[in-house]
Amino acid sequence: MTNIKAIRSAASRLKGYVRETPILTSPFLDEIAGKNIYVKAESLQHTGSFKFRGGWSAISEMSEKKRKNGVLAISSGNHAQGVANAARAFNTKSVIIMPEDAPSLKIANTRKLGAEVILYDRLNQNREELGAQIAKDRELTLIKPYDEPLVIAGQGTCGLELAKQCKGLHISKADVIVCCGGGGLTAGIALALEQEAPEFTVRTAEPEQFNDVAKSLEAGKICRNHSMSGSICDAILTPEPGEVTFPIMKKLCGKGFTVSDEECMRAIYLAFIRLKLVLEPGGAAALAAALFHSNKIDCENVIIVATGGNIDKETFTKALTNYN
Repeated sequence: MTNIKAIRSAASRLKGYVRETPILTSPFLDEIAGKNIYVKAESLQHTGSFKFRGGWSAISEMSEKKRKNGVLAISSGNHAQGVANAARAFNTKSVIIMPEDAPSLKIANTRKLGAEVILYDRLNQNREELGAQIAKDRELTLIKPYDEPLVIAGQGTCGLELAKQCKGLHISKADVIVCCGGGGLTAGIALALEQEAPEFTVRTAEPEQFNDVAKSLEAGKICRNHSMSGSICDAILTPEPGEVTFPIMKKLCGKGFTVSDEECMRAIYLAFIRLKLVLEPGGAAALAAALFHSNKIDCENVIIVATGGNIDKETFTKALTNYN
């Protein structure tokens, strides 16, 4: 079960291994949004994204027998690297199933972290069925990217950190915008802030055509995307919210944002120019929501969780060249 107790337990296991990522500000971003913008730079976390938290949380809680047999993860890249890195630290073999159209940098980094990478066709293969079969055949423990209580608890440690940092900044009320795929980070942060910063409202940011969480929150039930590919925000392209994460988000989160790929590219440019921070498209969605949809935000303080920075050279060059 995922609750504040589980998040605090995960925080104790992560202590000394996870980075406390900073909160960055810029008056130039404040001016664009007309709000006070605070960016929590999870792109500076180990492996370049918040996913290290969930991977470590899950593997550190496993029995020695399960660790010895190895772990399996399904991911477009950030969860892959988080699990692979944690597995290497625990001397555990890892097998990662990744879409063949995942960014080459993420595939290469996952392999460099010691994982066996199995590529699949996102459009014609069911990754869950493939993963279940491989896990069964090889006796591997599957670590789901978001619909796993231990992973959600690990991601929730970001919320504990955020609450502590905001107290130091004397922020008592804020909208917290989180780049959202299946909802593991969003749900974990929402649970942490429910206890530690109850005046904060967590909201999601997703790309156009892949805003299943926003649609689900509005409908009050899980809604599925019609498409499975077609956005540059690969890190947050999921078919639908998780069965574990959605009830948490439904209870605790506010209305979600939907942003365009172009807005994410502009946010990448602005994050680099104004904060000297490198973001990937999916990791910039929350900043794009704050900068370009601030008319939908009533609160003066807006906290952005910049979730990942694993961007390939070509996309980063394009963002800096074409979206200034």
